[in-house]
Amino acid sequence: MSAFAGLVERLADLLEPLFHASAAAAAIVLFTALVRLLVHPLSRAAARGQRARAALQPRIAELRKKYRKDPERMRKAVLELHEKEKVSPLSGILPGLLQLPAFFLLYHLFSSSTVGGEANELLSHQLFAAPLGGRWLDVLGGGGVFGAAGLVYLALFAVVGAVAVFNYRRTKRTMAASAPAADGAEVPGLGAVSAFVPFLSFFTLVTVAVVPLAAALYVVTSTAWSAVERAVLYPSTTRR
Repeated sequence: MSAFAGLVERLADLLEPLFHASAAAAAIVLFTALVRLLVHPLSRAAARGQRARAALQPRIAELRKKYRKDPERMRKAVLELHEKEKVSPLSGILPGLLQLPAFFLLYHLFSSSTVGGEANELLSHQLFAAPLGGRWLDVLGGGGVFGAAGLVYLALFAVVGAVAVFNYRRTKRTMAASAPAADGAEVPGLGAVSAFVPFLSFFTLVTVAVVPLAAALYVVTSTAWSAVERAVLYPSTTRR
């Protein structure tokens, strides 16, 4: 934790001539971008995996029809098909999983009053008028929604909301395009799950509201990055 705090402090010192009092916030955005750059090769691999899985959908639909009365045999046949074609059903979740340590580091760093037995000086940094260690509820109890700090959160909510709408529409288009491939052979319970999936992006708004502002900046930056990345890696999905 001390080493990570030192990294954020050094990045903030480098960015201070440009961002002044908000240098630490800019350092978190830069750190997030560096994490996403490191994970980007896995995101590209995940995109290739999704295209490969999409190409298998007609064959999977045939297996579902063939074994619709034997769900266990159907699942086994689908797994065997993925193994034969060297397509991993789990490849798409790796980029997200590998980002979790960075998020939790930021969360704990800006939730702790001390680091390495000393006062956590990072808590004194702000994004404009909003302290990086504060939460939205703190803002509501202080200057209110439209106070100086409240406006910072409103801007973050606006960015996350715009990205969530983009993701919602893209997910709906993707699911609509893949629905015919299933040819009516659905896995029991999948319909309810599928109806819920497009709304997952909106839960980011809850995350931004309850975590320290520093962690919220990570979430907002990473979410916006993901939207742009998916628009580039999945062009056919975003243009339909």
